[in-house]
Amino acid sequence: MNQTNLLKGAAFMVLAGICFAAANAITFVITAQLGFRPQSDTFWQYAIAAAFSLPFVLREGLGKLRTKRPILHIIRVILSALGVQAFVMSLASGTPIWQVIALVMTSPIFVLIGAKVFLGEIVTPARWIAAVVGLGGASIVANLWTTGLTAAMIYPVAAAVLWAASSLLTKVLTRTEQAPTVTLWLLVLLTPINAGLSVQAGFELPSAQILGWLVLGGIIMMAAQYLLTWAYAASDAALVQPFDDLKLISNILIYGLAFGYWPEGNIWAGVALILAGSLYLLWSGRNPQGVAVPA
Repeated sequence: MNQTNLLKGAAFMVLAGICFAAANAITFVITAQLGFRPQSDTFWQYAIAAAFSLPFVLREGLGKLRTKRPILHIIRVILSALGVQAFVMSLASGTPIWQVIALVMTSPIFVLIGAKVFLGEIVTPARWIAAVVGLGGASIVANLWTTGLTAAMIYPVAAAVLWAASSLLTKVLTRTEQAPTVTLWLLVLLTPINAGLSVQAGFELPSAQILGWLVLGGIIMMAAQYLLTWAYAASDAALVQPFDDLKLISNILIYGLAFGYWPEGNIWAGVALILAGSLYLLWSGRNPQGVAVPA
């Protein structure tokens, strides 16, 4: 793995995090401020993202959807859909956004373990250090030392585990499939799965105001999914995953500027640790001998 691929994968992951943070803010507006059901929000956002992907499908041809690994695609999409539902439920539960995002950031630990055990990637000490430092920062942001793990916090932890599994399958698929194929399968299959979950919770039609937000969120979500797939296609899953921690900073800036919700007290120390872990990983990757290749 050379430095160019490391930087490319890291850049795609950071950009994906910015898009996901923007989509989170839109979800907050739709569900918490406008009262739209979380399950309906998830269905409409991903359905709209799939609709906006249609021109790319027509331009590239339906051959982009051809695959020899349909079962892996289906499993990945189911895991991703359940993770999305758990995450959106956590946003609507009243848990502070900092705790939600911080707990979701335990995902890199699960990715590292999975990359080592299931993908045969060599996880260097630098990667473990970066993940542990980021996890420590996430624990501070989530304030676990004083509040403990409450029932409402189970949602983001569940999302972290489910998305880690989905991320590992993304890496497996990008070894043999093109990025557009992986992304389009996700967007196409998520729509009927989310539709079923939405109907079960009570299907809602959006108002004109909510529809405008949903369209914007769908476009951003489509971009985020493409960027995430490109990140895993460019570099090892264990290497780029810790850069996903930087989405906390994106969330802080977007929520602060848009809603005036700025963190206080020792939360900034946790943010500093998360940033330090990701920067350390980037620095250690500058030495080709310090970046391992898949076994």
